[in-house]
Amino acid sequence: MPAARAATPGIAPGGDIPPGAATDAPLTSGSALEPGAPLTSGSTVDSDTVPKPGGDLESSATPRFRTARDPGTAPESDSAPATGTAPGSETARGPGATPSSTPTTGTTPLPSTTPTTSTTPATGTTPASTDTPSTTTPRFLARAALVTASLSVAGALLGLVRDQTLAQLFGAGRDTDAFLVAWTVPEFAATLLIEEGLAFALIPAFSAALARRAQGAPGDPVRALVAGSLPRLSLAFAAVGALCAAAAPQLVGVLAPGLPDPALAVDCTRLTATCVLSFGLAGYCSAALRAHGRYLAPAAIYVVYNIGIVVAMFALGGRWGVRSAAFGVAAGGCLMVLVQLPDLVRRLRDPRAPRTVSGNGAGSRPVDVALMATVLLFGLCRQSQVLIERFFASQLPAGAISHLNYAQKVAQIPMMLSMMLCTVTFPVVARAIADGDTERARTRVERDLAVAACLVLLGAAAVVACAPQMVHLLFQRGAFTAADTAATADVMRVYALGLLGQTLTGVLVRSYFSAGRPTWYPLAAMAAGITVTSGIGAGTIGRWGVTGIAAANAAGITVTSVLLLAGMASRSVPVRVRGVLRELSRPLAAAAVAALAGAFAAGLPAVPLAGLLAGGTTVTVVFVLLGHALGAQGCTTAVRFVRTLAGRLAHAVLR
Repeated sequence: MPAARAATPGIAPGGDIPPGAATDAPLTSGSALEPGAPLTSGSTVDSDTVPKPGGDLESSATPRFRTARDPGTAPESDSAPATGTAPGSETARGPGATPSSTPTTGTTPLPSTTPTTSTTPATGTTPASTDTPSTTTPRFLARAALVTASLSVAGALLGLVRDQTLAQLFGAGRDTDAFLVAWTVPEFAATLLIEEGLAFALIPAFSAALARRAQGAPGDPVRALVAGSLPRLSLAFAAVGALCAAAAPQLVGVLAPGLPDPALAVDCTRLTATCVLSFGLAGYCSAALRAHGRYLAPAAIYVVYNIGIVVAMFALGGRWGVRSAAFGVAAGGCLMVLVQLPDLVRRLRDPRAPRTVSGNGAGSRPVDVALMATVLLFGLCRQSQVLIERFFASQLPAGAISHLNYAQKVAQIPMMLSMMLCTVTFPVVARAIADGDTERARTRVERDLAVAACLVLLGAAAVVACAPQMVHLLFQRGAFTAADTAATADVMRVYALGLLGQTLTGVLVRSYFSAGRPTWYPLAAMAAGITVTSGIGAGTIGRWGVTGIAAANAAGITVTSVLLLAGMASRSVPVRVRGVLRELSRPLAAAAVAALAGAFAAGLPAVPLAGLLAGGTTVTVVFVLLGHALGAQGCTTAVRFVRTLAGRLAHAVLR
């Protein structure tokens, strides 16, 4: 019988084999097995982390075969020797490992037809960790993406309910403009502390700690990381929040110097400033849980957040006016922490993890201060686009800020949905980098770019085609008039032109920070984009008003995405840039044709709902079919899924 091939750590299915890895080593006792290979005494079996059917994405005991320890790590002594290993055999130890001090004994191998698990770890190995990088399996990623997308869609829908409630109760006038200036604080906090900045630093740090735990590092690197970082970050969050509340008058004066009622904006800003602490803690919990392969609680944070705001507006709006929305922001931030805290505590108290935390921090690698500075400055620079927009819009007639806000919220839904996959796969890329598997990281990033581009371009085509119908159905009631609908729809269509750039920026910047090392290139690329936004905005506001501001936003973020993609080969995960550009051109062409066809179809019915259905259906069909014909990955997958589903339905009906 031909010798079985030893499994090589860090190689994803279909991935390339790292240089120097053993590929044809004969399998003897003590070696790891591939699934389906015969198992002899001394082989090791550990658990994979896969979702339980119908439950949360958590660890369950599904056997798989793997190497007992990563190559190149020094073995630890164990009290019991392994059986079935020939004296002097090196197969139980990785290349370059120090020979074990405890000799092994040779026995007759068990029959290969009967898989047997070894209850005693082999000499020179460490017990399998529950934090192995098995969350990279396609099934797990698919279910994690489904959970994240489902709850994110629910959160986005509740966000629309929030905006509808704001429009219905307070319209698009001075009060709403004042609240939206205060809304800048939670917008910045969400980007810096939950969605991007803090996550870019913490997820690689937790991934590295989990990798070191799996390699048998002394103490518990994960708990040591929490003990060394959480108290300091909490103090910093509280200090910044207090500073924002105290400097609220100055902030309002800088953000919106032409605001008619700055006092109301100051009151709202002081209430929303509390979210700096709550969002910081929520972002910390989200990063830790995602690195552990837990996605349910982090995906639910915007559901409870928007519920808190909507309830506060209905309960307190009659008495407090628009200040009730600001109070809802403060309450919703607390709910974001509470919904994640129990799961995080369970992860940290996991009895399968080591209980000892090294007192001198030897088991942990603290979050790099320079890394934290680069990711926060990048997030701050990116979010400053909102500051530029509101600064220019405050000089326009009342309601301009509100039109920009409503248009942006609806137009960015496709981008948010397309980024769900990257939210799930960012810990996968970070863990691949931590394990030294560059090929797996590159394949994952290229696939994410292709799929995310298809999703966001389909949504962008739908927004361009059906913007008036969307705004009419969502907002035109109460104090929100037909004139507000027309102005918001025009801005939405222009915003949609920058959605591809927004999505590419979100995907690519995660790759730059996935290694957990500081890099200033993303900040420089974002600064170049902000410069373009400011210049175009200043030159077009007098002629085009809010539409010119939206065009400046789209142009600036597109420049940033181009610069980030150009720098990937030498500064980040080495993706094949030309191949990525070829892949992006296919759905881009399909989206342009689909938007034109959808706009024509949406304009035929007089009823907005019928127009939205006609336009949306036309956009989807044209985009998917044309994209499939052009060879776009996302469209090809969608067509294959439809064919498979149709075949199953036909089989079920005709059998």
